[in-house]
Amino acid sequence: MAVRSRKSYRFAFRSALFIGFLTFFVFGILLWQFQFLNWPLLVLATVLVFLGAFVFLQFRIERFIYKRIRKIYDDVALLESSSLAPDPITTDMRTLTAEIEKFAQDKKIEIDTLKIREEYRKDFLGNVSHELKTPLFTAQGYLETLLDGAIEDKNIRKKYISRANKAVDRLIYIVKDLDLITKLEVGELSLQKEDFNIIELIQNVFDLLEMKAAKKNIVLTFDLAYKDPIMVYADKEKIQQVLTNLLVNSIKYGNNNGTTEVSVENLIKNKVIVRVTDNGEGIPAQHIHRLFERFYRVDPSGNRKEGGSGLGLSIVKHVIEAHGEKIYVESSEDVGSEFSFTLEKSKTQNTAT
Repeated sequence: MAVRSRKSYRFAFRSALFIGFLTFFVFGILLWQFQFLNWPLLVLATVLVFLGAFVFLQFRIERFIYKRIRKIYDDVALLESSSLAPDPITTDMRTLTAEIEKFAQDKKIEIDTLKIREEYRKDFLGNVSHELKTPLFTAQGYLETLLDGAIEDKNIRKKYISRANKAVDRLIYIVKDLDLITKLEVGELSLQKEDFNIIELIQNVFDLLEMKAAKKNIVLTFDLAYKDPIMVYADKEKIQQVLTNLLVNSIKYGNNNGTTEVSVENLIKNKVIVRVTDNGEGIPAQHIHRLFERFYRVDPSGNRKEGGSGLGLSIVKHVIEAHGEKIYVESSEDVGSEFSFTLEKSKTQNTAT
């Protein structure tokens, strides 16, 4: 560790100045008493005493403080990520105090961050275990019933095997989503970007979800008739997944006989913004900042009646951020929600506009 003293002479100077004045008055009185008052001698003696005191005090103070501060630096250096360890040692009390305060503040932030992460880790593990446990126990229950003798009944056998298979499918669905998020987070999933018409892709997703929306009489529609294509540059498959997840969410939590509307607008010269707006039940304000966490549910009771892996919005966020873009959410209870994200225009679209 580099060592370099940054000295503060203020204390030594003031102390030596006090000793100098004291010497001047005492020595002056003594000379006056002996009737040998010599001003040049008195001034010279005072200056010599001042300089001697200043040098001696500075040396002793530096040595005294340095030893103790060096121990502080050595102790702090044992801590990982210390902001003091690589710095030169200082004996300036003001500088040292500022450094220690900054160090303490940084450590407090680190500790608070670790506490938040620990809480998040506990929530995540609890949610993962719950999500995986439900389909596992469901499949296990049906299979155990069959093994206990129900397998002899052809109708029950077919029905229970079919239900167990659905539970396994749900389990695979959750594991695949978890694997996708993990790959997105560590950057292992490469994006296959290409130019494509976002309007056509949205219409394809509408067609795929038409029957699901029809069950709740929800209309999937554009905000207006897009006669011309809007070309964007992104991973078509991943953006389709984003749109699917957002639209499925709007259907799940939308009101019967409701509407989900998608719009595509020019944001700036090389960007478009895609908005997915519904008139569903909306999201309470206190939940919005946590919507994109894995397995986070707005319903505090953990009601799973709507199904899904609980990873849809988290996947949306990671896919959009992997493109270097932003996702936004606005919502009001009993009014509806709007999810929007940006995409880069294709160079051909850019040139045309």
